[in-house]
Amino acid sequence: MDGAQVDRLRIAATVTLDDVDPDHPDAQHCLRSYFTELQERFETGFDPARSLLPDAGELRPPHGLFLVARLRGEPVGCAGLKLPVDAPAEVKRMWVAPQARGLGLGRRFLTELETRAARRGFDTLRLDTNKALSAAIGLYGSYGFQEVTAFNDEPYAHHWFEKRITAAPPE
Repeated sequence: MDGAQVDRLRIAATVTLDDVDPDHPDAQHCLRSYFTELQERFETGFDPARSLLPDAGELRPPHGLFLVARLRGEPVGCAGLKLPVDAPAEVKRMWVAPQARGLGLGRRFLTELETRAARRGFDTLRLDTNKALSAAIGLYGSYGFQEVTAFNDEPYAHHWFEKRITAAPPE
C-alpha cells in the first residue's frame, strides 16, 4: 500500500455519517451542491421542480431518513432513504462532494442504507439514476444492484436498479 492510499484510508476513517433532518443547513448545503452538479452534468440540465423529489417528510422517521457525511465537521455528502409501507425501500439523493470522492463514501452510504432498510424489515432496495452518472452506475453494479424495468416516471432517470436484501430483526 502506497502513502497516498494510507492517507486516503486515514482521512476516510475520520468521516462521520449522521442522521439529520432534510431541512438541516448541512443537508440543504449538500442538496444544493448536488443539484448544481446535476445541472452541469445532465445534457438537458436539471430542474428540481421537474424531478420526482421526495418531500422532506418522506425522508424523516418513520417514513425515511437522511444522512450527511462530514469530514472535519464540514458536510461532504448525503443520502436519503424512503421507507414506504407499500413499496421497496428507495435510495434518494446520494451525492459525494468532489473533494471527498475516492474515500469510499458511496459504498459506505449504500451499506448504511441497506442495513437500516433491512432492520425495518425490507427485502428490496431500489434506486434510479441518470446515464451521465457513470461512476454511480458502476458503483451500483459492483454493490449487487441489478438493472430492472422503470418503476417510476422520473424524467431524469435512464436506469433503474434493485437489490434483494435480507430483512433483519430490529435492534
